[in-house]
Amino acid sequence: MASSALSTISPALARRIALAAQGFGRPRPATVGTRQLNGLIDRIGLLQIDSVNVFERSHYLPVFARLGAYDKALLDALTMRSHAPHTEYVAHEAAFVRREDRPLFQWRMDAMRRRYGTGTEAWDASHGRTARWLLDELAANGPMAASDIEHEENVRKGPWWGWSEVKRTLELLFRFGDVAIAGRNRFERRYALPEQVFASSVLETRVETTDAVRELVRRSVRALGIGTLSDIADYYRLKSVPTQAALADLEDAGEVSRVAVPGWERAGRPAPVWLATDARLPRRVQASALLSPFDPIVWERARALRMFGLDYRIEIYTPAPKRVYGYYVLPVLQDDRIVARVDLKSDRQAGVLIVRSAWAEAEADDETPARLAALLREAAEWQGLSAVQVRERGTLARELAAAQS
Repeated sequence: MASSALSTISPALARRIALAAQGFGRPRPATVGTRQLNGLIDRIGLLQIDSVNVFERSHYLPVFARLGAYDKALLDALTMRSHAPHTEYVAHEAAFVRREDRPLFQWRMDAMRRRYGTGTEAWDASHGRTARWLLDELAANGPMAASDIEHEENVRKGPWWGWSEVKRTLELLFRFGDVAIAGRNRFERRYALPEQVFASSVLETRVETTDAVRELVRRSVRALGIGTLSDIADYYRLKSVPTQAALADLEDAGEVSRVAVPGWERAGRPAPVWLATDARLPRRVQASALLSPFDPIVWERARALRMFGLDYRIEIYTPAPKRVYGYYVLPVLQDDRIVARVDLKSDRQAGVLIVRSAWAEAEADDETPARLAALLREAAEWQGLSAVQVRERGTLARELAAAQS
């Protein structure tokens, strides 16, 4: 189809479409229960997991951003109990996904196995004995955390049975699908054999790779609302060629359409853009949210820059003297703009949410400090903290501190 025949979507509308697809702009429920949590996870497709807990672990934050304060124990029951309706796999990165979605990732398990050489002499020399021992342990004992396996009675002194080798092998077996995750205990994974976690109906289901990729692309477009080929492929970390083929199938089926978005050029040429046929096209979006670094709104940095003008990276692994904004910096969404970023820390012992730095973005306006102050008070209360303390670092710090008083 010639680009001149494409419908044109303005960048502002594209931004609103994307936010609406992710669940922003809807009235918050009076009470957040299991139904609302399941509905949100189904809408965005997955919750990415990260262990950093300086403010709050990442998978809790997209829910708070969209639904407001809620009981984290309810989400734990859906994601971290041994028979929870969600389990873990490498969907984007490590993420909670629906238990019954496991067959959609069998092709990835197979690719991981080929990549890391299971069954080869190199695998057997590096991990084979450890893998066989671990599988026998899980068969005999049921789900176990790595720390259960590695207590003194189980750890041998040598290259095969040390912590790093056991953990590394468990993680590889998890990626191959030979091991599954049977929930978490105090955030530590519990490893198990697949038959100890999944119903036989799930394990016996086979989905052809082409069909699995098409379904994942369908979900990507629905979750994004609108996106380029790279946006859509990135959501479930798919390759471009099969993603493009799947988009062609979905376009033929009327589930997506090609559009043009001015300013979304690639190498000076209009980038192909796909719109979910049933995407909402809101005239406005009302929102006030702290975004995890691993929220789908910002996790693909090129998309965040293109859509919001946000040049964003995580500085956790940057030496402190070289950090520009801070350690655990969260973008701040107000309506359809990203207006600020804040470096947060929950001081649970003192009962204080510390804003270690606060920075205004180009889209900030006169309402930004007051709205952000209100949001931070809400976040502190959700975290069980009694106060917000704003430190004197960043271009927004002084105004934010005044708004807190």
